[in-house]
Amino acid sequence: MACLKTIAAAFVLMFAVTGAHAQSALQEILNGGVLKVGTTGDWNPMTIRDPASNSYTGYDIDVMSELAKDLGVEVEFVPTDWKTLVSGVTAGKYHMTGSASISPARAKVAGYSDSYFSLATVPLILAANGDKFKDWADLDKPEVTVAATLGTTQEKQVKDIFPNAQYKIVEAPARDFQEVLAGRADAHITSNVEASKLVEKYPQMMIVPVAQPKARTPVAMLLPQDDQVWINYVNTWIKLKQEAGFFDDLADKWQLTN
Repeated sequence: MACLKTIAAAFVLMFAVTGAHAQSALQEILNGGVLKVGTTGDWNPMTIRDPASNSYTGYDIDVMSELAKDLGVEVEFVPTDWKTLVSGVTAGKYHMTGSASISPARAKVAGYSDSYFSLATVPLILAANGDKFKDWADLDKPEVTVAATLGTTQEKQVKDIFPNAQYKIVEAPARDFQEVLAGRADAHITSNVEASKLVEKYPQMMIVPVAQPKARTPVAMLLPQDDQVWINYVNTWIKLKQEAGFFDDLADKWQLTN
């Protein structure tokens, strides 16, 4: 496999010759020796922040660390939250984000890499209410409150999926599942990969055994919309890593359900 750092240098050289975009993030990363990545630290198993050490672990953290290694630079994880995830990219606070669901709203202002994984949405409830809620329709009732987290794709989904229910939107650092645990909401919706980790951590919760998950959505990295050189490099890196089985190995490591 060709050295990815050499590929990066080739992109920079091509860019310098054409003069199309003199301030590519790729050139800035290589010159500065640091890849800045925006991450929320609250999406298990993708990105988990340890408050005691202010360190991060997870699928996304492994992906970004590998990208930095192949670029020959250090990685710096920049704390963000869901409501400011996109604006952090557009304002130049970081060069890219970890995994984010692809949505038309986000694509209006930010660029995306190629996708390397996909998610689906499922509802969670307290296990004590398992006899009450067995499918989507059981939750779509006026007396039911469903929670979601501000800035996530589930914020919009909760309104589309449950037009007859009440919904509660919470803002980070609070999380939607906490509303269910505290009895302030009957259910919340999240990605299938996070749902399995939540049930593992909180055995008093359960995934509603719905006939089918909803809103299957590809995920990708958010990047500056007008920086095609940086987008091209990241997409080249993703393709090479897919061929090498890197993403498959990581999915196994973090027990992601695809």
